[in-house]
Amino acid sequence: MRKWFARLAVLGVALLVAGQGATAAHAQEPAAGKKVVRIGATQSMDSMNPFLAVRLVSTSIHRWMYGYLTVPDSKTLQPSPDLAESWTTSPDGLTWTFKIRQAKWSDGQPITADDAAWTFNKIMTDEAAKTANGPAVENFASVTASGQDLTIKLKAPQASMLDNPIPIMPKHVWESVTDLANYDAEKYPAVTSGPYIAIEHKKDQYVKLQANPNYWRGKPKVDELQVIFYDNPQAAIAGLQKGDIDLIGRLFPPEFEAIQNNPNIEAWNTQGRRAAYLQINHGATTTDNKPVGDGHPALKDVKVRQALHYAIDKQKLVDEVQNGLAKPADGSIVPPMYKDFFWEASGDEKVTYDPAKANKILDDAGYKKGSDGVRTMPDGKKKLEFRFTIHTDTPIEDKLAEYLTGFFKEVGITLTTVKLESSKFTEETGTTGNFDIAISGWSVNPDPEEVLATHLCSRRPAPNGEGGGTESFFCDETFEKLYQEQLKELDRPKRAEIIKQMQERLYTQAPIIAIYYPNDLEGYRKDRITSITPIPEDKGLLYGGSGYWPFYTVDVKATAASGGSGSGGGSNTGLIVGIVGGVVVIGLAVFLLSRRRKSVADERE
Repeated sequence: MRKWFARLAVLGVALLVAGQGATAAHAQEPAAGKKVVRIGATQSMDSMNPFLAVRLVSTSIHRWMYGYLTVPDSKTLQPSPDLAESWTTSPDGLTWTFKIRQAKWSDGQPITADDAAWTFNKIMTDEAAKTANGPAVENFASVTASGQDLTIKLKAPQASMLDNPIPIMPKHVWESVTDLANYDAEKYPAVTSGPYIAIEHKKDQYVKLQANPNYWRGKPKVDELQVIFYDNPQAAIAGLQKGDIDLIGRLFPPEFEAIQNNPNIEAWNTQGRRAAYLQINHGATTTDNKPVGDGHPALKDVKVRQALHYAIDKQKLVDEVQNGLAKPADGSIVPPMYKDFFWEASGDEKVTYDPAKANKILDDAGYKKGSDGVRTMPDGKKKLEFRFTIHTDTPIEDKLAEYLTGFFKEVGITLTTVKLESSKFTEETGTTGNFDIAISGWSVNPDPEEVLATHLCSRRPAPNGEGGGTESFFCDETFEKLYQEQLKELDRPKRAEIIKQMQERLYTQAPIIAIYYPNDLEGYRKDRITSITPIPEDKGLLYGGSGYWPFYTVDVKATAASGGSGSGGGSNTGLIVGIVGGVVVIGLAVFLLSRRRKSVADERE
């Protein structure tokens, strides 16, 4: 099956290469002698506004544009100085003082602590500003600035203070924005403090960024980054094969296998930072505890959710859906690359593939099978017929749905696939609650607090449907208590143990069911890219990494006067390839919103 799937993927790529001209748009050709890196993405920007943007591609681009208080160290992933060059904390852990470095915004204005204070206070006081990173300031009592000193007073000690995920914004540019919820930040060139400056964005087509000469570390080695948005992974792979793009990340197994034998492409396969899981609608509510959505009532029963878990053969999913390029998940929503926080169930608590046990759990709970083999609610009024929500044009999710349908049929449950485009998927699984089971996942940062926070009561949508950022609609007193405990625990090993207890709670209550940890699969053209440093530097990630380091260190051959050939550097720089009719579509059309996704979170991150 795996070999057949790979051959079909190659066929799809070949057909796309042959038919690329069907629908295409061009960005401006780079001038001869310029160093331009072209990155393919199968997910487009949701917003250029960092307060609102939650998709992985968006947060990645914003990492290249803006500075943070700290960034992950390129070798250890531990917090290291960024806009904050140093910091101190009071003995009680409640007051943090950050010294903001002497640096400039890309428009030449000085960066001050007042910029950081304005950014944090905006998120603390504006519901729209909370969309992307609201939980990161929930424990802040006050934020003030004096010269280059930024002072943050906390309500309680916070162990993750040096892993704050919020980009610092220029106050002099953003303070005039009155309606943040509807502000797309489509003004160019953008004013930034990171390695790159956004200079152009065409919705669903591309973003162009140029090197920031004022960047405090020094100007990057390349002149320009172009992020090219593709309709589907096969089109992106065709672009990589042909030389229209230089690098693509977040590949899925069929596409990755299609590039492995190309001598001009480095096929990058390493341990990833993502966990994939099923989101279960166990009774969606808003922050005022009012029910929303149309989830199946049986899923409110933890025994039903646990039975679903026992019915899933995760190793088979890894072998036949992920082509062996993943690791089965036996507990943690934090991937194994983060050894300190990774947790696996053991002993009697460990859920293994056991359809007989799943059937017994359901039998004992009163969900009896009818003559058609489908179970009903204990009162006999409603069958256990669940919807499985996936993304439109995502064949790897289609394949996952096929396997889950078979698994659940064995225990008397019917599963019907529902396909939604990304924005509707986000709305129904994160705000309106109109789903039963959905595919989900998160690209986890070195400190896992952010992904844990997506399961807090406060991350549910407000009564008016705004804000939120929930990943499960979970609201659990035990989980909330543990979350607060880990925030206050400054001893890293002790904190890690609390975080593992939080994951254990998610595991036993099953508002989500982790299924596997996909490998980080990427590819880049060796004949174009002359050097690039992953993060972490030892066997780390490129596009999928948790920092800007790969794209600050990347270097490429300069553009030739004639543009070069397809195999040597891309005669069609900025080519946007549409869906070509008649092509066999194999892969995933979006990177699972790295999300983070709006109101739910694909990172998402």
